Amino acid sequence: MAREIPYIQAIMEAITEEMQRDPNVIFYGQEQAVSDEDPMVVAFGRKRVRPTPISETAEIGMAVGAAMVGLRPVVELLMTDFILVALDQVVNEAARVYFKTAGRVKVPIVLKAGYGFAAGWSVQHANCWYNLFMGVPGLKVVVPSTAADAKGLMKAAIRDDNPVLYLHHYMLTLVPGPVPDGDVVVPIGVADVKRPGRDVTVIATGWMVQRSLEAADLLAREGIDVEVVDPRSLAPLDVDTLVASVEKTRRVVLVDQAPRHASAAALIAAEITERAFGALAAPPRLVTALDTSVPYSKPLEDAVIPSVERIVQAVREVVQA
Repeated sequence: MAREIPYIQAIMEAITEEMQRDPNVIFYGQEQAVSDEDPMVVAFGRKRVRPTPISETAEIGMAVGAAMVGLRPVVELLMTDFILVALDQVVNEAARVYFKTAGRVKVPIVLKAGYGFAAGWSVQHANCWYNLFMGVPGLKVVVPSTAADAKGLMKAAIRDDNPVLYLHHYMLTLVPGPVPDGDVVVPIGVADVKRPGRDVTVIATGWMVQRSLEAADLLAREGIDVEVVDPRSLAPLDVDTLVASVEKTRRVVLVDQAPRHASAAALIAAEITERAFGALAAPPRLVTALDTSVPYSKPLEDAVIPSVERIVQAVREVVQA
């Protein structure tokens, strides 16, 4: 059975259930446990649920130390943009401890942060920084696009013995979706075909998955059958599933809210070109944000970020090539 619940509720359910399952899971961060009536405080007490100062360096540094002595911290960082002030803790510390200790010390932390807030929040809230972290050895990166994946990937992230950057898209926060009952864990590093098709593959992440599915419905009226694939995890990346889809359809469009030269799409296109060049009937096409900061103005914001119309046009051009 499945229930229809919002994306953000699915995330919080996963954290709650994992804290019930494992007493070593702790949850803290900015704007958490603001009163004794907070549901998480009531359920787990202030030793396991705590507010923190506005210092991402301190929050992530504490998580690394706590994880090294056996706890499993989930850190609420609110925005991916805010992690930038603590890159050393993420890149040089959390991600490297296992390697530096020859596997003797693990750092099972979850860094939870929103991204892509394209609702007039402009330059310090609407960015997509996942490309910065995809190539960091020892760090996993997940980007769920549905409520079910949001819950299942959070469970997987908390249980993982490696640091996991868990990125949830703010434009999906209240979007409902079916979430299966029970302890359903979505494995990290496994892509998902959200819509099967035969004519062209569209690979999209986060909010762009929803826009790509909408574009696929419009294109179906023109007789173009689009397969939509969601990587779900960017590190590790399930290249095999992506390549298998492209080898079937022989055409690919990659949709990414990040700017072209700082996108996951560019890296995925490189993998596909290397692995499936002979299968391609047309060059890969990227539909990304423009190489500029995200404006505050709504019309300009809409012009920068990939739209359903841009996805539709790109697919038409690839199919006709």
